[in-house]
Amino acid sequence: LLQKFAIFGIFAIGYNILFGLTGYLSFGHAAFLGVGSYTAVWSFKLLTMNVLPAVVLSVLVSAVFALLIGYISLRRSGIYFSILTLAFAQMSYNLAYSVLTPITNGETGLQLARNDPRILDRMAGITVGQGIPSTDLFGMSLIGWSGFYFCAVLLILSFYIAMRITRSPFGLMLKAVKSNQNRLKYTGVNTRSYALTAFVISGCYAGLAGALLAVTDPLAGADRMQWTASGEVVLMTILGGAGTLLGPVMGAGIIK
Repeated sequence: LLQKFAIFGIFAIGYNILFGLTGYLSFGHAAFLGVGSYTAVWSFKLLTMNVLPAVVLSVLVSAVFALLIGYISLRRSGIYFSILTLAFAQMSYNLAYSVLTPITNGETGLQLARNDPRILDRMAGITVGQGIPSTDLFGMSLIGWSGFYFCAVLLILSFYIAMRITRSPFGLMLKAVKSNQNRLKYTGVNTRSYALTAFVISGCYAGLAGALLAVTDPLAGADRMQWTASGEVVLMTILGGAGTLLGPVMGAGIIK
């Protein structure tokens, strides 16, 4: 339960950068949560059970995915933007169940197997014992309390980065976009680039949360990309207080 507090706290902090600061209401952020989970599990299958490559790759892949979706969705604003993000998320959800089944393993979900390649582990001479291996951080297992501590450290780091963003000149521009976008456009400011940057940063946070879900439970399913998961993070942010720093974390704790 504490792991869920930490993981969804990160998810809500990232969502707050887009919705709380910039004012763009996205109904499709669960897509990045799912992408992060799938990337992490594939990292465990192909590279190593060490969580660091999985976390880094999940954030990078989610950033690219967010850049593509944000570039198209931010051509519109208001409810049209919200509907576009919802459409992309549902499209991703349905693709995971159909066309992308070789990558996502469809309804069964992507799981670890004892005979996975794990190239880096084999190069380092790390052998697999009986059963399916567990995630680790340089040999330290991340199942149980150690997994929570790892998630909690990343939550504190994510909170600090969000705080620095909020109090920076960039954060001030995001607040200006939310306050009066037309006035900024009239003064010659390209508001779309700021909104897209906020969207990508928010997608990175969601990808990190998805990776941590896979770290604590090495399984990825398309249910993490469903619209209900997107609705949850909206509720967390609004319940705790959109635009505040600590509010989304508290909202995530209350919802979970």
